[in-house]
Amino acid sequence: MEQSKNHQFCVVLVTAPSRAQAAAIAKTLVELKLAACVNLLPICSIYTWQGDLQTEEEWQLLIKSELSKFVELEAKLRAIHPYEVPEIIALPILAGSQPYLQWIADHVNPA
Repeated sequence: MEQSKNHQFCVVLVTAPSRAQAAAIAKTLVELKLAACVNLLPICSIYTWQGDLQTEEEWQLLIKSELSKFVELEAKLRAIHPYEVPEIIALPILAGSQPYLQWIADHVNPA
């Protein structure tokens, strides 16, 4: 379990326009070992786009990964995401259960 202490973990926030698109993105990231796990949550987003106020039902992806994977993760997201400017925000995990953090490390850095 000590190995996970040498890693920096993160949660990456991404929104998608539909559950199907969110699930497809999530599966791709997990299959490519860019994410250990992705949670999908229905949300309502209110934002300004091209000068107009928007209110949209979207799906929030909570992507658990390692910060060292962010550049590759962002590139893949930009390549497969349907939005012109997708939300891609990494938040560091400052603390967590060591067994869970080790599980993330094991799944994004397979032996």
